[in-house]
Amino acid sequence: DGQNLFTKDVTVIEGEVATISCQVNKSDDSVIQLLNPNRQTIYFRDFRPLKDSRFQLLNFSSSELKVSLTNVSISDEGRYFCQLYTDPPQESYTTITVLVPPRNLMIDIQKDTAVEGEEIEVNCTAMASKPATTIRWFKGNKELKGEMQIARYPELIYSVVSISAVQHSDPVVCIHSFPQPFSIMFYPKRLDIVLYKPQVHIQMTYPLQGLTREGDALELTCEAIGKPQPVMVTWVRVDDEMPQHAVLSGPNLFINNLNKTDNGTYRCEASNIVGKAHSDYMLYVYDTTATTEPAVHDSRAGEEGSIRAVDHAVIGGVVAVVVFAMLCLLIILGRYFARHKGTYFTHEAKGADDAADADTAIINAEGGQNNSEEKKEYFI
Repeated sequence: DGQNLFTKDVTVIEGEVATISCQVNKSDDSVIQLLNPNRQTIYFRDFRPLKDSRFQLLNFSSSELKVSLTNVSISDEGRYFCQLYTDPPQESYTTITVLVPPRNLMIDIQKDTAVEGEEIEVNCTAMASKPATTIRWFKGNKELKGEMQIARYPELIYSVVSISAVQHSDPVVCIHSFPQPFSIMFYPKRLDIVLYKPQVHIQMTYPLQGLTREGDALELTCEAIGKPQPVMVTWVRVDDEMPQHAVLSGPNLFINNLNKTDNGTYRCEASNIVGKAHSDYMLYVYDTTATTEPAVHDSRAGEEGSIRAVDHAVIGGVVAVVVFAMLCLLIILGRYFARHKGTYFTHEAKGADDAADADTAIINAEGGQNNSEEKKEYFI
């Protein structure tokens, strides 16, 4: 029922300000003092015997002694005692806990350059914190699974995660889960570490309408990009030699006065230190009277092969085979009917081979006169 002394524990981040409050319920103006963990008096009422100027009086009354401690360090941790001079004396203590955030946050990578698709390791390190921080990795909205370790000498905490090197990627974020999060971000594309093989595309610059006729000119441009930039771009004709009247100039292919012999697949090849790639263009030269757009007249990039149009020569060959088969059938039918007709005349002549004259032959024919007349009627 008399005076009651009480206080609260304090948690503070290193370098910030801690506030210690000694409070009294139902005060009767008894003396209040504050002592440090070594039992040295910090404040006796509103007087400070301790020479540490980081302690400053915030409030003094018969019911409260409030003191601030600036620039808190890990050495300031411990129990601070509030004493009330009553009979008997009362004592209560508050515990100051100092949190040490991670320092010297750093991200480094396993290697300076990487090929697209290659797995590389990314390290996130910091000086050991109090309490020990938890490191988490995120790429966009997806959390990555990393391996965290603590090195005691020197006191470091670090985490390693593997990511795939790609040209354009969401930022990889390393987050230290301290009482309040500290995060640093890592952008692979900003560090210019990703190498990739060429990407090849063929552009027809002439003729503009895209229809290649006999006598026209053809101009193709090969566009190739990569990292590093392709140093060599070449043109070849697949399964055949390049036409003698074709002109090659760097990435450009020019063929003047097109004719049917120029038909075929023309390939642009590009390479760098990572690899090589190609794109194909299939040329079909139409007659000068052609007015429709070709069914397939474009290039397709190279590693899985190009889409090829149906060769007109194949169609012509099929038609020729069908015509030849029909001619053979007609010849066989003709021979069949001719053979049956010869048998008929031979049958009519049976019995007349040994006759002296025509009249006798008729009389001697099989079946007699009646049959002969009947057969002559059938013959007519």
